[in-house]
Amino acid sequence: MKRSLRTGLRFLILLVLIPLTLYLCAKADRKYYLSSLVIIVLTLSAFFLHFENRRPQAREMVVLAVMSALAVASRAVFAAIPHFKPMMGIVMLTGIAFGPEAGFLCGAVSGFVSNFIFGQGPWTPWQMFAYGVGGLLAGLFAQWGILKKVPARGSDFAVLGIFGFLSIVLIVGPLLDTSTLFMMVNTVNSTSAAAIYLSGLPVNLVHGVATLVTVVLAGRPLLEKLQRIQIKYGMME
Repeated sequence: MKRSLRTGLRFLILLVLIPLTLYLCAKADRKYYLSSLVIIVLTLSAFFLHFENRRPQAREMVVLAVMSALAVASRAVFAAIPHFKPMMGIVMLTGIAFGPEAGFLCGAVSGFVSNFIFGQGPWTPWQMFAYGVGGLLAGLFAQWGILKKVPARGSDFAVLGIFGFLSIVLIVGPLLDTSTLFMMVNTVNSTSAAAIYLSGLPVNLVHGVATLVTVVLAGRPLLEKLQRIQIKYGMME
């Protein structure tokens, strides 16, 4: 299969089929476990399409599993601080290091697994998608050269922190607020939508600050180690 076709198919899965799954989930009561499973299968399909002529190595899956576990642990450790979730910082760093598909996979899996601690519900598929999109965007911005895979200068850290903050406030947070809109409002209109998104803004600001702090403080040491592993074992190529 041609590279351009693979790329198009991967983004079709991540940005069309998964949102379609969310929409169908919103129409069906208490189908969130099934929806979560479908999202994981679709995400894995897009991830496997990243590899053209080979299967992912076991070590590649292990590293992604470790990053997902680290993301889940970071959310659990700060559970006592309302809305302060460093998890998205770890997900974004994974996307920067290993690419958009790996970032999406880490975000989706972390969202699903962490809710075994914080509670599963109809919000779970939306969190999986929103966190996955955050990892996807970080991977894309790294591919485009906007985010450095190993920040070295102050400006690199500034860009990394600003990206982490804005991606939460402008994209990931509003996606999570959209799930609230579907679950809590019977009639969606401009008034109800404005109320939901405005009430979610303070939460998203705290979440954005947590992400900014995480990517700035953990960015360099974690990305250096991931790059060393990637070069040594030829991972995600």
